[in-house]
Amino acid sequence: MKPLLYERRILLLALAAGLGSTIAALILLWIGPYSSKLQWTLTVIMVIAWLSFAFSAQSRVVFPLRTLSNLLAALREGDFSIRARGANREDALGEVLREVNALGETLRQQRLGALEATTLLRKVMEEIDVAVFAFDGAGRLRLVNRAGERILNQAQARLLGLTAAELGLLECLEGETPKISQIAFPGKSGRWEIHRGNFREAGLAHQLLVITDLSRALREEERQAWQRLIRVLGHELNNSLAPIKSVAENLGSMLHRKERAPDWQEDMRSGLNIIAARTDGLARFMSAYARLAKLPPPVLQPVDVGVWIRRVVGLEPRLSVQIEAGPQTSIQADPDQLEQLLINLLHNAVDAALETGGGVKVGWERENGSVKVWVQDDGPGIPNPANLFVPFFTTKQGGSGIGLVLSRQIAEAHGGSLTLENREARRGCEARLQLPLNNELL
Repeated sequence: MKPLLYERRILLLALAAGLGSTIAALILLWIGPYSSKLQWTLTVIMVIAWLSFAFSAQSRVVFPLRTLSNLLAALREGDFSIRARGANREDALGEVLREVNALGETLRQQRLGALEATTLLRKVMEEIDVAVFAFDGAGRLRLVNRAGERILNQAQARLLGLTAAELGLLECLEGETPKISQIAFPGKSGRWEIHRGNFREAGLAHQLLVITDLSRALREEERQAWQRLIRVLGHELNNSLAPIKSVAENLGSMLHRKERAPDWQEDMRSGLNIIAARTDGLARFMSAYARLAKLPPPVLQPVDVGVWIRRVVGLEPRLSVQIEAGPQTSIQADPDQLEQLLINLLHNAVDAALETGGGVKVGWERENGSVKVWVQDDGPGIPNPANLFVPFFTTKQGGSGIGLVLSRQIAEAHGGSLTLENREARRGCEARLQLPLNNELL
């Protein structure tokens, strides 16, 4: 048999509680010396009173339970604003209602704290310069912050739901952790520190990937160190002007003498040559220092990659440079700085090619949301790659040692990178410039 509802059981118990006394009263009424009209009137009154008390007892028991049910349902749905009223501190029902009200207030405060903590966490994730990715058990991306969007060079809406292989992050999810790797992402290449971890959400396992850009911090420290060194060198160079002044004063006193040595003209010519050579050297050195230490920020405007490369190639008169054209591509960049960058690369490549009688090739391609410009020469190659980007280091006669350092600063100011390596398949060197297409103009 189907069990009776709780409300009906309460009603039956209330009816049963008053049934005996009601029957006894009716028996006494009907066997007593009363008129028939009075007997029927009292019978109706007693039955109605009995039923009324029974239904009232049922309502008194059921109504608070329904109130508690509504309160608990509201808490379950996340509505913590509803409260039970009329709770008496001195009875059991009042204590239950007060505890439910206190539970609702506690849950409200906890939810408010959780919302504030979640908002703070999201704000921190958006502002930190560390790429954060979260993958579910199926290996699909479920969360990415703004730094992650930048290195993948795509918006969050296009990234969510893709696998690590489709995003090009499969290498980052394999191997030991933490680790440092040289990786070229669509938005930027460089040295990265990779951390992985696991967490659970809704009982399901997720994988957390954190990628930190080390190249910027390392190169910024390197740049600051070199700037400090250059300031010291500049101070020392200024001090070296004192001997020049001494030579000039000696020559001046020689001119004022009435009796001069027979070879005074030769001494004069030698002293002037020393002063001229020394001042020219100092001027070149200080000019190179100023260019390295005071590179202005790029002024972005539309730049057609093909037009830019062909214009710079046309400025090189010593050798016919071969161009391997890529697709039509336009980017937002500073045309003057990019022109200076490519002039430096081409000049070095032609210098190397002239030593061996080889050639120079320039080309570009689009790959993973970036444009890559390469310059190849058939020269002797790089004897010491470790010193390529050391300021004022040069192996060329009369070189300043500033061109490659300045070129890399220009590339990084545009959010890109510049690398120089010896070619693997044949003799020579290859320079590769990568610039992001996040501001692409189609």
